[in-house]
Amino acid sequence: MKSAVETLNPTRVRLSIEVPFEELKDSLDAAYKKINQQVTVKGFRKGKIPARVIDQRFGRGAVLEEAVNDALPKFYTDAVNEAELNVLGQPEVDITELKDGETLNFTAEVDVRPTIEIPDYSGIEVEVDAVEVTEEDIEKAVEQLRERFASTSPVERAAEDGDVVTIDLEAKVDGEILEDGVADGVSYTIGSGELLDGIDDAVKGLEAGGEATFTSELKGGSAAGKEAEVTVKVTQVAARELPALDDEFAQLASEFDTLEELQADSRKRLENMKQYDQATQAQERVLEKLLEIVEVPVPEKLLEDEINTRKHNLEHHQLGQMGLDLEKYLEIQGKTVEEFEAETKEAAVKGIKTQFVLDELVAKEKLNVNQEELTEHLMRRAASSGMSPDQFAQAVVQNNQVQLLVGEVARGKALALVVESSTVKDTNGEIVDLDDEEDETTEETPAAAEAAEEAPEAAAEEKNEA
Repeated sequence: MKSAVETLNPTRVRLSIEVPFEELKDSLDAAYKKINQQVTVKGFRKGKIPARVIDQRFGRGAVLEEAVNDALPKFYTDAVNEAELNVLGQPEVDITELKDGETLNFTAEVDVRPTIEIPDYSGIEVEVDAVEVTEEDIEKAVEQLRERFASTSPVERAAEDGDVVTIDLEAKVDGEILEDGVADGVSYTIGSGELLDGIDDAVKGLEAGGEATFTSELKGGSAAGKEAEVTVKVTQVAARELPALDDEFAQLASEFDTLEELQADSRKRLENMKQYDQATQAQERVLEKLLEIVEVPVPEKLLEDEINTRKHNLEHHQLGQMGLDLEKYLEIQGKTVEEFEAETKEAAVKGIKTQFVLDELVAKEKLNVNQEELTEHLMRRAASSGMSPDQFAQAVVQNNQVQLLVGEVARGKALALVVESSTVKDTNGEIVDLDDEEDETTEETPAAAEAAEEAPEAAAEEKNEA
């Protein structure tokens, strides 16, 4: 076999491959054997039909077609490996010449990873929000804790904002009661926004036994997205009572003996959260700066596949679980189709560039992934997917995705390396020491996780066979 590589553009090549006919022998033998098992010829036992009879009855062309289809992936893969190409996705194959007994010539066009030059990134500077916890922040956190320990008691009056009402609901569409449109004994806090639009105005002012009818768009169920006539009946009104803000509350709601200790702990927790957010912000902004200074050609076919994958996942997985279609989703988001298309393309381009740049950094800096790092990442991915670590690990192995997981960890380490080399200042002009913050917040930040997992699904498997 002989092969030659022609560079069509920075992200696409054409392989020209010549195969002497004798190298097709194994594939021809396999083709005759396969056809033997599929056909019946009178006078011959199944599987024992001579090659010449198969040629006469079914045509030599059918055998050659079967043999070529069997041989192409091997010769293509050999040519890719010989040229040391880092290919992406499936090739477009064209058989240019097939002479029985002489030669097989074909071409294969395929996307390849572009050559990327990583410039000095130590000069990157970014600004992040300062970590500031105000007294108002602490009061709000403690107040939220009080809300969790609120009690309720029935009252003989009309319902008001903040009250907890017990209600019965009945929804009709086009005058017909929906099978899944009836619910009794529902507990609802007025003003929480957890049920239907318009329900707050309907129940406020009603006493136990009172009812009202209003129109609302259903958020889920068999008639999701449709306008419904909803009848709500209040069976009980209960007032919420917050516990007194004192040492007794601190002992009830926490492990602390005094309110002062509880407030101090709230301050510490808020500081940790804001430091975590600050670290996330730093990673996001450093990544943006890095992508700005690196020239990354994006393969057109890969981009098209990635855009289609993102759209499919949104429409058939995320929106489907919420009972929405794309049209309704865009209406809720206040976006046009054109805006959605532009945002999806922008996100796909960023995802592809991120993967290419971080993978190049992994190679350049010779970053390795140890078992402990892989295990920690697997635990986080399992938690985010709602699976147990054992279940997630089993799925990874069964789907041959161990190397994908290793790549995610390596990309996260590459981004961390760039962040460490960058200058990060807060809005007060102070240098932010992210090493100290990592000691406080050991969990992987969303930005690092996103970067680690940015490998586009369309590019997940490389060196694919024809």
